Amino acid sequence: MIELPSIQQLENFIIYSKVKDIATAAREANVTRSAFSFQMKKLEEIVGTQLVVHGENTIELTKEGQIFLAKAEKIVSELKQSLSEMKKLAGKEVSLSVGALMSLGDVFINQHLTYFKKYNTNIKINVYNLEAKELINQLEADKLDIVSSFSLKDLQDDEYENIFFCDEEMVYYAPNIEHLGNIINVEEIAQYPMVQYSPYYLMNSTIKNYFSKLGCHPQVEAWFATPYAIMHYCQQNQVGAVLPKRLLNAMGFFDGYYDIEPDFTLKCHLLYKKTNPKYKYIKIFIDYINTLYNKNNNN
Repeated sequence: MIELPSIQQLENFIIYSKVKDIATAAREANVTRSAFSFQMKKLEEIVGTQLVVHGENTIELTKEGQIFLAKAEKIVSELKQSLSEMKKLAGKEVSLSVGALMSLGDVFINQHLTYFKKYNTNIKINVYNLEAKELINQLEADKLDIVSSFSLKDLQDDEYENIFFCDEEMVYYAPNIEHLGNIINVEEIAQYPMVQYSPYYLMNSTIKNYFSKLGCHPQVEAWFATPYAIMHYCQQNQVGAVLPKRLLNAMGFFDGYYDIEPDFTLKCHLLYKKTNPKYKYIKIFIDYINTLYNKNNNN
């Protein structure tokens, strides 16, 4: 393993480069002159090149020393900034507003937040369930810090960061329709009445486009604003609906649905503004979500 210089050695080198006098530098570093000299020699040994040239009455940095100084100053500065931010985080509550796509459901978001808040007590999360257009409008207006959605249209890449975090597998939920096998194709789905999301919802047009591209047009019997209302209607009637498998499982339903052929999968992303001043805290939340879903995918 490569030997790395200590932060103290880097800080002492920065002091040395400014005062250009070993006795003065040692006093500023609060160590003896001999200890300071040893640290500088050790630093050059670790770096593998001469950093300082000692003249008759002067001390100058070598070309390599000047290059290393710039890097050392950046490392120390970033570390100090990180420590400062973490101390602030430990000392006060930070609020993040997270918008989740209503048609994907919020039950698993709530489950995740319960665990997240347990280990990040200083970060308060407010969850809002909205439809796609409103989510984007709220994000652009800085009323939401993070948005979870599967649509990335009309967003400028240079202004927004989008982080893929999972594939949303859509299935055919029809607990009162008997079907042999675990897979159902679109032609079979089209034989039964269907329950859909409200016409103005992104999920409605996404599902319609999926079937239209395959030349199928299921008859819609009813429209609802939430996936929970759709589930309830399917449980009371001989109809089917396309719903996220994750949501069904989170609600405790592990049967009564079928995999769709051809595969129907949506790419889910977390979106946020690159210029958001809460960037560091947003990263903590996003890293948690990424770790969670990567862990689940590996199990």
